[in-house]
Amino acid sequence: MNDSLPGPEFEALIQPYTGSVSEFRPTSHGLMTDVTAVVECENGPFFVKAVPNRPGGRRDSLVREGEINPHVRPLSPAVLWRAEDSEWVALGFEPIHGRRANFRPGSEDLPTLVDLVNRIGALPLPDVAHDWTETRWDRFVSDEAETPLLRGNSMLYVDINPSNFVIGEDNAWVVDWAWPTRGAAFIDPALLVVQLIAAKRNPADAEAWAGKCDAWTHADSDAVNVFVAATVRMYRAHAERFPDQPWRKAMVDAVESWAEHRGVTVPAA
Repeated sequence: MNDSLPGPEFEALIQPYTGSVSEFRPTSHGLMTDVTAVVECENGPFFVKAVPNRPGGRRDSLVREGEINPHVRPLSPAVLWRAEDSEWVALGFEPIHGRRANFRPGSEDLPTLVDLVNRIGALPLPDVAHDWTETRWDRFVSDEAETPLLRGNSMLYVDINPSNFVIGEDNAWVVDWAWPTRGAAFIDPALLVVQLIAAKRNPADAEAWAGKCDAWTHADSDAVNVFVAATVRMYRAHAERFPDQPWRKAMVDAVESWAEHRGVTVPAA
């Protein structure tokens, strides 16, 4: 067995679901999760995500991912079991086989990406998500009066990036439902625009692809502009806070170019 298994206590926690474990292969994904691994085992394999069982954001996000999972299948791989003790909270997913999506110019994945965003937008808002109001942009708007433009009753994924869109031979999935929320329907297509620009597409082309998303075609232009300005401020704040992470500056450049394309001026703080 791979000795990266995080201790005999963890193995004892998952053993009722996995049976005997023959191999434990940590993955490179799940940057906000303490354990992400493919577990080859008697009853599996399974893809396992786990975090320390301590109050706070990481535990809350994993619990939320387990709660939303029944409502987002088969767009997301199914959670097959949940285990918890005083030390760990773990989810066991059905394994999938695919590659991360390609958002760059010339990619053949774009129609699939649009389809996935449309499938997210078509999900009904389940009761469990009713109180999960999307508020991450609230402190970056220029005036509190703008926040209602970001509200809505749509199910949002809000973590669009190439690593979370997985393309297989015969299927495609959206993984890592760590923080789904309820908000304005245009937000997920808008985040697709941000990621396409970050992948070196020009803003007009990125918006043209978003235009194939149902939620984008009904979006209020003023609401989108408020979102764009708030996103610029958000990424500027993140880049200033984490100057040693150059990808954050690249995201600033992307959203600033989008703001310029839309004629949205965002003065430096």
